[in-house]
Amino acid sequence: MKLNRSTKRRTVLAAAVAIAALTLTACGGTASDAGAAGEIKKLNIIVPANPGGGWDQTGRSMQADLTANKQVGSASVQNIGGAGGTNGLAKLATEKDPNTLMVMGYVMVGSVETNKSASRIEDTTPIARLTEEPLVLVVPASSPYQSIDDLVTDIKTKGKGVAITGGSAGGADHILIGQILKAQGIAADSLNYIGYSGGGESLAALLGNKVQAGISGVGEYAEQVKAGKVRALAVSGPVEAPALPGIKPLKDQGIDVVLTNWRGVVAPGSIDETQTKKLTEMVTKLNESEAWATTLKDNNWDNAFLAGAEFDSFLTEDITKVKTTLTEIGLIK
Repeated sequence: MKLNRSTKRRTVLAAAVAIAALTLTACGGTASDAGAAGEIKKLNIIVPANPGGGWDQTGRSMQADLTANKQVGSASVQNIGGAGGTNGLAKLATEKDPNTLMVMGYVMVGSVETNKSASRIEDTTPIARLTEEPLVLVVPASSPYQSIDDLVTDIKTKGKGVAITGGSAGGADHILIGQILKAQGIAADSLNYIGYSGGGESLAALLGNKVQAGISGVGEYAEQVKAGKVRALAVSGPVEAPALPGIKPLKDQGIDVVLTNWRGVVAPGSIDETQTKKLTEMVTKLNESEAWATTLKDNNWDNAFLAGAEFDSFLTEDITKVKTTLTEIGLIK
């Protein structure tokens, strides 16, 4: 039940999604209206972060939509913050309830490496990748920085005198600023990065002018930008983000960096194939529901759904890529 599991395991996971689709077709229904009520009476959702960030938003959105769709009888959310999500990962490793999902993503892949976590993503059961979104780099409204070039130039001059906040160390936010500095020829040891396990804490530091800049998902900062509380300098995707029209991507501002943050869910590594199939079908139906489509739109999240063997393969490749990136920008050796 790990990422290096056998071809048989991959086949079973792929079959779970296929069976779900065939069953719905045979019944003449859609994923959003299929009768899944009662299959899972109570779902436990672990959010490995404090309230207020993207993982918390994802977990609570799943909780609301799964119960609204009557796919589960009830769903609870448990926040376990700290260590870039690896505290939550450690909790999942000992979880005995098979009806458990943990929200995770790109941030955790990096945090496992930077925190030298004993609990590994490879030891979980991959269920699905759900969403992805670009990041946005912002500064307080009163900041003298009017462009990404202004910020980078000041870091060149002051080094650690310029503090950047974002999510936990080794996560997408940390990697992004590391890649920006590397692309501009600035040494990794010039970076003063202050990471928080919850989006609310990093936002408070930014609004309180305790740091010079912040990085987070577009969905977490868009309203603050629109309200004029912070100023966006750049987004990290390949194109402008619909939620922040007019804010140019880094690559269009002379910085050759593109990065999007993905989120997904995994289950305990101890669950069997029947339990894996049940959870995979449940999340597949959620992804195809009208409620989830609305959630994606409301949060400015892009649908990046992958399940079963495809998500398994994606995770294996992403872990390798993140290790390489963290080494290149000096975050791990």
